[in-house]
Amino acid sequence: MKKYKCYINNLRCANCANKIEKAIEKNNDISMVNVNFSKSTLTYEAQNDMKNEINKIIKNIEPDVFISTDEVEKEIKDFRLSILLVAVFFGLIANFFDGNFKLFLFSLAYILLLYKIAFRAIKKLIKSKTLDENALITISALGAYFLGQELEGIMVVALYTIGKILENKALDNSRKSIKNLVNIKEPMANILMDDEIIKSEVEKVKVGDRLVIKKGERIPVDGLIVKGVSKLDTSSLTGESEPLKVRVGSHVISGSINLGQVLEMNAESTYVDSTANKILELLETAGEKKAHTETIVQRMSKFYTPIVFFLAILVTIILPLVSDLTLESSFYRALTFLVIACPCAIVISVPLSYFSAIGVASRLGILVKGSNYLDNLSNAKKVVFDKTGTLTTGVTRVTGIKIYDESYKKDELIDLLVKGESFSSHPVASTFMKLSNGNINNLDVENFKEFGGKGISYKVRGKKIVVGSKRFCKCDIGEGLHMHIDGKHVASININDGVKKGADDVIKSLKKQGVETYMFTGDREKIALEVGNKLGIDHIEFEMLPTDKFKRFEQISTNFITVFVGDGVNDAPALRRADVGISMGGIGSDAAVLASDIVIMNDDLKKIITLFNISKFTRKIVLENLIFAIGFKIIVLILSILGKTNMWVAVFADTGVTLITILNTLRIIRKFKHK
Repeated sequence: MKKYKCYINNLRCANCANKIEKAIEKNNDISMVNVNFSKSTLTYEAQNDMKNEINKIIKNIEPDVFISTDEVEKEIKDFRLSILLVAVFFGLIANFFDGNFKLFLFSLAYILLLYKIAFRAIKKLIKSKTLDENALITISALGAYFLGQELEGIMVVALYTIGKILENKALDNSRKSIKNLVNIKEPMANILMDDEIIKSEVEKVKVGDRLVIKKGERIPVDGLIVKGVSKLDTSSLTGESEPLKVRVGSHVISGSINLGQVLEMNAESTYVDSTANKILELLETAGEKKAHTETIVQRMSKFYTPIVFFLAILVTIILPLVSDLTLESSFYRALTFLVIACPCAIVISVPLSYFSAIGVASRLGILVKGSNYLDNLSNAKKVVFDKTGTLTTGVTRVTGIKIYDESYKKDELIDLLVKGESFSSHPVASTFMKLSNGNINNLDVENFKEFGGKGISYKVRGKKIVVGSKRFCKCDIGEGLHMHIDGKHVASININDGVKKGADDVIKSLKKQGVETYMFTGDREKIALEVGNKLGIDHIEFEMLPTDKFKRFEQISTNFITVFVGDGVNDAPALRRADVGISMGGIGSDAAVLASDIVIMNDDLKKIITLFNISKFTRKIVLENLIFAIGFKIIVLILSILGKTNMWVAVFADTGVTLITILNTLRIIRKFKHK
């Protein structure tokens, strides 16, 4: 089975996208079908290219929709504003006349407004035996015409048409915004051959080709710089705002933008194997893994239109029987049902919201492999961190020695320090040993004492030396560890104990959100407790084998959505088992990409908080859209039964609500645009 990707053109209805996907899935020769409404793409797996067969299936559902290998820029204009204005003008001036001429003007207005809508409705009815929103609007408008509400019928179609124009415009803008977020492919490459630059499609670049990258161009494939010095904008790949300096010998990744002088590089990959293509492939398949909310909405949408249509028939029949309403009045009220019987407002906003969020995350250097993982993250109650390589770098080092007594030289203090630390079993002692030149003479050390987790004391040539924490040394100066000689504070030693920058902020933020934190490590108890307690982690588990991590993770994740954060290599079993597996520093690492559901493409732990914020905000937008769309439609349906509203409001409940939900969805992109 091969995987095929194509563009689906003129698709404006999210509900129709679901119908197309289900219809194609019924073909036994095609599998793994995914219609991505947000990006107007269709992917499937088959032994052979099935585009012709798929187009036939689509034509039976949406006659104007078709698939193609390349994106079709010019689409059919469903609604023309000029015709709309002429039709409304005829409708308005018809009120100033009587008799046949009035009827003629109204009829002309209806023909201009409805001919295209009615034609599409009839074509759809013949092809797929279904009534779409075009049919519902046509029935409603003609119903108003025959009830003597000609002007209202005209205004209903006019408002619907204006709503559709604005809706399509908003949909195009949202799709364009999403496309720009993930636009990391350089379509062309400058190949240097015999001192001549030949412009070629990036897919034709071979390993070993000499490429020229001009200012403002993206790196087309991964490679090695052989000439030039410049800075690269890698923000669209890693989310890093600081430009990356590159020179001869630097390895560069595709998708980065050259900000400076011309560079020459040797291609180390083809486009298919490049970092940019791997990222784009992940984003393409992200739409295949739908969130639970998205799946429920899709299932409900199948029943929404038939139910509303059935209710319209009941209103027409039952209201005259149980009240003093005439058949004509009840029929008018039923017509308002038909106007809002299309579930597009409900169906569009959900996939659009999730895909906007996935696009935003990728722009910030976070690859999310499906909207279901983003959805799960918003409901996560527990996060388990691997220690080494995730919370810590695994390497401790002295970052600075501040001397407070100028009678001592730095080399002298280091000599005294390592003499005592050479007797210590504490992990930090080995860090101090790196300060020496390897020749430590500790024969003159006397009365050495170690106080677990606090510090050490000893004597050298009659001087009493104490090294330890602020509390142990009874010192109020500075941070880090301190060194006292004969009761006097002589120096402070700053140590990076391997904890990654921002790790404590991440733990604090998770706790504020009510998330329980765990740390799994194979390290000894003492080391594990020092790191875990320093970060404020709730549960610290140590001396664990990889199999222990997996078993323990299964135990704690039974009743709650649980996230595992690891380095993507040693933690593969737990990453795969987790409801959401997040790997750190995964750029270029196949193991990380394969094992995890979300890949943070640099080593920035704070991206986890960004990820949680995106997830929760997206969930909020989805719920806002669903509550608003469903709630407004229900209110209008009830008011129409009671005769408290008209078809104009019903039009707003259809196209107006859809437009508002699309605009609300774009808040996701705006909110995280500059994060």
